[in-house]
Amino acid sequence: MLELAGIIILGILAQWVAWKFKIPAILPLILIGLLVGPIAAEFLSADGHKWIEPIWNEEEGLFPGESLFYFVSLAISIILFEGGLTLKLSEIKNVGPVITKLITVGSVVTFFGAAAAAFYIFDLSWEISFLFSALIIVTGPTVITPILRNIPLKKDVSAVLKWEGILIDPIGALVAVLVYEFISVDAGGEFTKTALIEFGKIVLFGSTFGFTFAHALNLILNKKWVPHYLMNVFSLAAVLGVFVLSDNFAHESGLLAVVVMGMVLGNSNSPHLKDILYFKESLSVLLISILFILLAANINFDELLLIYNWKTAALFLIIVFIIRPLGVFLSTYGSTLKTNEKLFISWVGPRGIVAAGIASLFGIKLASKGVVDAEYITPLVFVIVLGTVLLNATTARLFARMVGVFLTKSNGILIVGASKVSRLLGHYLETNGRHVVLIDSNQNNIAKAKELGLEAINTNIYSDSLTDNIELNDVGYLMAMTGSSDINKYAINKFRDQFGENGSFRLVTADEISKVKDNPKEGLFSQTDDYISLTEVTRNFPSIQEIELEDQSHYESLIEITNKDREMIPIFIKDDSGELHIISSHNKEVKAIGQGFKLVYLGKPFDVEKVAKEEEED
Repeated sequence: MLELAGIIILGILAQWVAWKFKIPAILPLILIGLLVGPIAAEFLSADGHKWIEPIWNEEEGLFPGESLFYFVSLAISIILFEGGLTLKLSEIKNVGPVITKLITVGSVVTFFGAAAAAFYIFDLSWEISFLFSALIIVTGPTVITPILRNIPLKKDVSAVLKWEGILIDPIGALVAVLVYEFISVDAGGEFTKTALIEFGKIVLFGSTFGFTFAHALNLILNKKWVPHYLMNVFSLAAVLGVFVLSDNFAHESGLLAVVVMGMVLGNSNSPHLKDILYFKESLSVLLISILFILLAANINFDELLLIYNWKTAALFLIIVFIIRPLGVFLSTYGSTLKTNEKLFISWVGPRGIVAAGIASLFGIKLASKGVVDAEYITPLVFVIVLGTVLLNATTARLFARMVGVFLTKSNGILIVGASKVSRLLGHYLETNGRHVVLIDSNQNNIAKAKELGLEAINTNIYSDSLTDNIELNDVGYLMAMTGSSDINKYAINKFRDQFGENGSFRLVTADEISKVKDNPKEGLFSQTDDYISLTEVTRNFPSIQEIELEDQSHYESLIEITNKDREMIPIFIKDDSGELHIISSHNKEVKAIGQGFKLVYLGKPFDVEKVAKEEEED
């Protein structure tokens, strides 16, 4: 009982360490597993035993017989199902040709290149070599996100890396499962006609069960035949049931079934998808925490010695410095990405949780069947995972600076609220070359923003999903523009450090308008205009105007006019280089207005000649 409790405690501690130091969780998990397993047995334990022994050896151990194998199988099935849920076919169509080529051409290059390298360097069989290469296709968002979270990059670069990780996770897993099943149908023998028929049965039953039961589960949930409080655990039971049932009909088809089930359900229109995904993500964190400590602890020191030689270093270097760049440059040929951006994408390719998890499972299975060279699978994949994660976690920021993709200033703008006012401002900013992202919990507002070609995210500001979105790495300005002053203040307090390093602003409240001394330092546009007045002006005059400025006094006189005129609201200063600067509610304090500057405002067209004539008459 002490060992089991210790694994859970160490696993959650590793997850906390990963969060605290912004590193992928798999790194501390595997290192802790190796420490309490083979390293403890060889160097730290007086009796030569592991501190945590996963398999019962007649004296100690957590899992008797094949129990560890069953636990790993079920855990991996849940993790793969969750990965399948995240794959949206519409996203593959929308992400653009570069990412599509990366997950196709790039995967093919890795699959054949890494297999050839493993075959010729380690003299492994072709079957094991291809299984190894299939396993290291996968990168995954769980390792990409922590590495890139605090590196300000152009949206094009961060988007490529983010979507590659999300989309290649389930695709790579599917390829690995298919290769493994092709090997396992006739382990140790020739691939005869019978073996190929068995492989066909695995693909047929796995795909059929996954497709059928995904639709069945979707129907049950949509018809509300299961109460809401049982929905998540019912889905979990369904996944495990499909895995076991498919496996009984066609041995080894269970993993394929759950991947297909996840993909089909993830591309359905189920209103319960978010709830299921959130539950599966939370469960996956716990399973991953336990799983990787167990898997790493289960490795014996003799297996580590198998790869303790120059061949491992040579294989690692070829994969990182030849195969990955070759795949990236072939995939991005003819794209708008610059050479330095291609180099950075080539450098960042950490392998993740799915690769390590499936490798351990397949290694255990194939070794038990007596497949030649199966003992190399787990330690080799673990080396690639640990090596790439360590390399990227420690050098990605430095390498970004070296090749010139590191943004010295984050000019992107995050607008909280996607009302008509926000959409109007966002469209103007976008047409003037700024990266703008609108967020709102109202799906209708988000849909209207996307119709204008704006980047918009349907999310709740109280969730933590935004902080993990590496596509927002170039955001340095925050504008809270909802109709709720509480939400605006909360957004400023929560996101100021991450998204508002260059400026955080919110609309003033009705109370702050009535009291001049209460003008907040983060007030937006004007102290005389709140959400209601912005909405009214937008409804009456849904356009943005620009006025040429002559000097500082001209600017100040125009601000006086806008403060009195309820149909004009100053929003930006456009300098002589065309760069836009957000005007705060302390708009009279703006200095250094020069020739070529423009005042940008929301509201009715401004008749300069008429105003000048009125001033002369006064």
